[in-house]
Amino acid sequence: MSEPIIEINHLSYDYPDRRVLSDISLAVRQGEFLAIVGENGSGKSTLIKCILGLLKPEGSIRLFGRELDQFDEWWRISYVSQKAASFNSGFPVTVEEVVEMGLYAKKGLFKRLKKGDRTKVRQALETVGMWDRRSSKVGDLSGGQQQRVFIARALVNDPELMILDEPTVGVDQRYVKEFYEILEELRADKKRTFVLVTHDIHFVSRLVTDVVHLIDGKLGCNCGIKEYWELDEKEIRSLYPVPGRVLVHEGERV
Repeated sequence: MSEPIIEINHLSYDYPDRRVLSDISLAVRQGEFLAIVGENGSGKSTLIKCILGLLKPEGSIRLFGRELDQFDEWWRISYVSQKAASFNSGFPVTVEEVVEMGLYAKKGLFKRLKKGDRTKVRQALETVGMWDRRSSKVGDLSGGQQQRVFIARALVNDPELMILDEPTVGVDQRYVKEFYEILEELRADKKRTFVLVTHDIHFVSRLVTDVVHLIDGKLGCNCGIKEYWELDEKEIRSLYPVPGRVLVHEGERV
């Protein structure tokens, strides 16, 4: 079995007024598509921030076999925040320039872009349907269009690991479907690894290989997608704090 791309052991994190994550241990291996699910406030985004080194938790995190504090190959990882579309609309930068920024993590600042780099930028923008708006100011775009641009920036450096924190927030439903079709194509063509925070696992269930379900900052479930769907009704109820029923729709439980 290959070494985990992400390895987390006994991770906990406290905000000043409460514990947000408690004793989390999990591993993500190359080619897996991990969905992190749970109610609002369950710690999903906090876990992502810990993985990215934005927060300093208790416990240990390893990326690509190296301790987090020793890891320096951040160009191998791309991140799309659920708030990417809150970019400062007054900042005078074009769509194309925003995507170019994604290349500098690997090339280094102030390096001139080559013809191949320009091709990567074009391909990334075409992937998300924004090439025709490449000269537009980001501040002139809708929230959904801005999010497309930030997704293109995440793709442009051909990352080995993509971490997406509810990337379709503020994006119209037509594009949501198109976006997940893009992810499906990326998974089919390359051995890229994905970690996706989502509220709608049914929408992406055909992509997901593994599920982490957080409940009040603790691991309620850490299993394969098939095992997740095979949980009985009592187990499913234990994952959700509100009353509900298990329904079957076209062969899938919802």
